[in-house]
Amino acid sequence: MTALPWGGDPPGPPRPQLIRAVDYHTAGEPFRVLTDPLDLPGRSVAERRQHAIDNPEVNRLRQLLCYEPRGHADMYGGFITPPDDDGAHFGVLFWHKDGFSTACGHGTIALGVWAVQSGRVEPSATGATEVVIDVPSGRVLARVHSAGQRVTGVDFINVPSYVTATDVHVPVLKKTTAVTLAFGGAFYAIVDAAGLGLRVTPAHLPDLIAAGREIRRRLDDSPHVQHTADPRLSGVYGTILFEDLGLDADGNLLQRNVTIFADGEVDRSPCGSGTCARLAALHAAGQLGAGQGLTHESIVGSRFRARVLDTVSVDHRPAVIPQVTGNAYKTAEHVFTVDPDDDLTPGFVLR
Repeated sequence: MTALPWGGDPPGPPRPQLIRAVDYHTAGEPFRVLTDPLDLPGRSVAERRQHAIDNPEVNRLRQLLCYEPRGHADMYGGFITPPDDDGAHFGVLFWHKDGFSTACGHGTIALGVWAVQSGRVEPSATGATEVVIDVPSGRVLARVHSAGQRVTGVDFINVPSYVTATDVHVPVLKKTTAVTLAFGGAFYAIVDAAGLGLRVTPAHLPDLIAAGREIRRRLDDSPHVQHTADPRLSGVYGTILFEDLGLDADGNLLQRNVTIFADGEVDRSPCGSGTCARLAALHAAGQLGAGQGLTHESIVGSRFRARVLDTVSVDHRPAVIPQVTGNAYKTAEHVFTVDPDDDLTPGFVLR
């Protein structure tokens, strides 16, 4: 287990502390892994998340790895923890600049690749290795497909995802727009960007961020985003602003989206757990034909492919078991230094 890097020095002059991490990106969105498990109290990952939220030293470590000069305002990552029980390989606490999230699909995909490439989970001779991960919203699966030493793709199979409300009208950017609220491990507000006079392009990003922030603020206390089984999962995590692009070459729905999460952070990927919420909304609205999936494109042009594996019921609501397919790639290995004389530790953000 990893001790916090400022847990005290032995007698003598203070020494720089070292923190080891590895970086991946999934469809352009970063994911930084502190590779040694953190020793946090709690019987489950959900309980450990609450401890992390309440613990100043754990938050200091999150800030150190996320904030400038070692990170940036849109950095994302995870702390490895023990699993809830022997049914999973490990647990994870997902973090960003504003705190600890309840779900992260792009992070799950990255962790699947990391687990196989690092040898933490032995690759299957079949070429499809199942990495089972406990996250705050439940137990998820990363099925890692390999050809020899090369990872060719990852299927992220999420917790049941479902719609809680449709046509919730919200004033935003001096207009009124209809919002769908859906759960995909976290609650998302889903909005057609065209209704706000916007396109999902980098040129419109400042307005997309402003809209995402405003919608989240207006709906965060809505009764439609109160989780009935676990109040710790309640509240709007992100706003998905989408643009309908018709069909892809395989006849699947093609949509471009940007997810604005936490306090104005921009997901460079199509957002894994958000794609699950979007898939649930499309299924509930009858917009997915038989055997039809969703090709979800991000604001930078990267793509996830999603489909419904099964239908179930959650609290008497129809729900789907979603699968989101993408890939992740290692970008760096780090040994971060914490100099005891550095008065900017743990760092800063400019947004």
